[in-house]
Formats: sequence, C-alpha cells, structure tokens
Amino acid sequence: MRLPTLLLLLCCLTGTVRAQVQPTADAATTSDDLLVRLTRDEAVAYENGEGVPRDPVRAAQLYCQAARQGDAESQYNLAWMYANGRGIDRNDATASFFFHAAAEQGLPQAVRMLERVGQPGSDIPDCMRPPAPVVAAAVQATPVAAAPTAELRTNGPKYIVDLVKTIAPEYRVDPQLALAFIQVESNFDVVAQSPKNAQGLMQLIPETAARFNVKRPFDPAQNIRGGLAYIRWLLAYYRGDVTLVAAAYNAGEGAVNRYRGVPPYAETLGYVSRILKSSRMLTHPFDTAVTEASPQLASMRKF
Repeated sequence: MRLPTLLLLLCCLTGTVRAQVQPTADAATTSDDLLVRLTRDEAVAYENGEGVPRDPVRAAQLYCQAARQGDAESQYNLAWMYANGRGIDRNDATASFFFHAAAEQGLPQAVRMLERVGQPGSDIPDCMRPPAPVVAAAVQATPVAAAPTAELRTNGPKYIVDLVKTIAPEYRVDPQLALAFIQVESNFDVVAQSPKNAQGLMQLIPETAARFNVKRPFDPAQNIRGGLAYIRWLLAYYRGDVTLVAAAYNAGEGAVNRYRGVPPYAETLGYVSRILKSSRMLTHPFDTAVTEASPQLASMRKF
C-alpha cells in the first residue's frame, strides 16, 4: 500500500479500534512515530476489511511491525487476535506475551486483561525478532580501565563534568558514557525527581540507591558513584554491550532478560537510541570479575 493511501487511512478510518492510546505531543511530531501509527492503521484496515479486502494474516504482520517499535496499541490488538483466533490460529501463550508487553507500558485495557491470561512463556514470538541476529558484544579483553575519551562532547555544567572525569575512571567507565546517561536521565539537574521517585543526576530509584550504598541521592558525587557502580555491573553482566546496558538501566535487567534484548517499550526504545547517539558507543570494556554474564546473553538479539 502506497504512502498516500496510508495517509488517507490515517485521516479517514472510522471503524472500531479496540485500544486507543493518545500520543504525547513530542512523539506525535516525529517521523518514526508517524510511521508506526500509519502501520497500525493499515493493520486495522486489513483486520476489519475497511477500504481493503480483509486479510487477518497481513494485519497480524503489520501489528507486529508496530509492536516491535513499542506501540502498545498494536501489541494489545495483536494479543486480542491471538486470544480469540481472529483470522489466525489461536495461541494463548503468544496472546499472553503481547498482553503483558502492552500492560507493562501502562495500557489500561491490557492491564485488565492480565486478570484473564496466564504468565507468558519463555519463547519470543518470531515476528518480534529482527530479520538477522545481532550477537551481543564481543569485547574479548578485560582491561584494567576504560580508555578515556580524548575530548568530551557535552553541554553539562563544568563542575558536573569535572566530577564525572574524576569519578568515572574509578569505576572503569568511559566519562563520555557516564555523561550520556546523566544527560538523558536528568539533563544535569542534581535535584531531579521523577514520578516514580527516581532521584538525582542519574535518577536512582530507592532500590538501586540502596543496592549501591547511596545514602544521599541528591548529593552529586554520591549519585554519580551509585549510577556508575550500576553501569559497571551492567557492563559486566551484558559483556560490554552498551545497547543492552542502556535498556537495562531504563527497564531493569529482568525485563531485558525476559525479552532477550531491548524490551518492546516505546520509552525504552527511545531511551536506548538517545544513549547510543550521545555516547557514540556500541561496546565498552568490562571487568569479568564484577559479575557473571547474563544467562540469556548468548540468545539475545537486539531490537
């Protein structure tokens, strides 16, 4: 289907859509989000036969394309198709996978459905895997310390940058990577506090602060030390794969392990993209003595 037709569908589709998510103002302005919504609307058209011949298989394929990009509405609608055998073979495990993915992003309809579906299995639906596998980072050496970036790229306040330059080598983390996390997490606001009670420069939640012995999360030096301790641990756990480290810092290592890669959450996908853009790193040296590798690492594929 050509783009003009897709745009027409976006403006004119009036059929019933089971789940409706209101995009945020900034998301609505991006071309990626526009393409995701266009893909979802094309899926709706094929599912319901609106303006095109009804084709549930094609609808499921399109829903999954959008679901991989973190679109909770597409995840929910695809789950509904699998749960009810709506033009495709019923598969309760696959339905549960997509209901949980949408619920974990806060979609109310999906949250309610969790009362009726079981826990998802360990298998990742084939359509949620990328076309070609990307094996997790192969940083073979275990260096004594990360090599510092020659010239840091940052617009952060000098005193925060100086703190990072002093502290980061203690944790064997490249200062550029540390600054990327600070910029994305708090934009260098030492008193930043999120609705989920993530605090300080590196937005440590109370559990993470306690895990890494941070007593005063709004103290810049303590907060940076706690965040870097976590990043050092994640670098060892994911063997230097910055994509997986960023995903875990945002969504938790449990979610990354469960999805065997970056979780299909819109927030996490955007977060990972910003970390990679700011740090310009895909891999980073790590210390195998810090922790064993994730048991799921060998089977992970990055989304």
